[in-house]
Amino acid sequence: MCAIEYYTYEDYKLWEGKWELIYGQPVAMAPSPVISHQAIAFNIAKQIDMHKECENCLVVLEEDWIVEEDTVLKPDVSFICDEEGDFITKAPEIVVEVVSKSTAKKDEKIKFEIYEKEKVKYYILAYPNHLKAKVYKLKDTKFDKVGDFTKEVLEIEDIRCPTRIDFYEVFKRFLQRR
Repeated sequence: MCAIEYYTYEDYKLWEGKWELIYGQPVAMAPSPVISHQAIAFNIAKQIDMHKECENCLVVLEEDWIVEEDTVLKPDVSFICDEEGDFITKAPEIVVEVVSKSTAKKDEKIKFEIYEKEKVKYYILAYPNHLKAKVYKLKDTKFDKVGDFTKEVLEIEDIRCPTRIDFYEVFKRFLQRR
């Protein structure tokens, strides 16, 4: 009989390299993201920050979110309010994952379910290869798809700090190449 190793945040803190911890299981992060991945994450973060209507919320990139003692995620972009410590400990208002082939299953299924369970208000999946973002909004206890965005503006008014994302500005540089 083989034992399955189980890890906690205390173990996670000691690891070198980039990891996530999902239900006690270590998940290695993919190698350094490609330029389009990083640029799109940055552009979304910039749009959220530039248009936010308050000062008590901020945008962070690839910050640890300690969901539970055995689950630590590192969303590409998080819009957080009223955090007081060094890491994210409460559900962000908005979470963005930039999806690649190597992260698609984790982002579209595993993280989708965790973010839904933790009551993230908006979950955005950005696809650099398709220059498209799929936006989901929490309705009661389930994510409801708002739509697909490429050149549209998403107005987010029903969170603690309203903001907006102009997806044409997010994808502009890459759209011009096509």
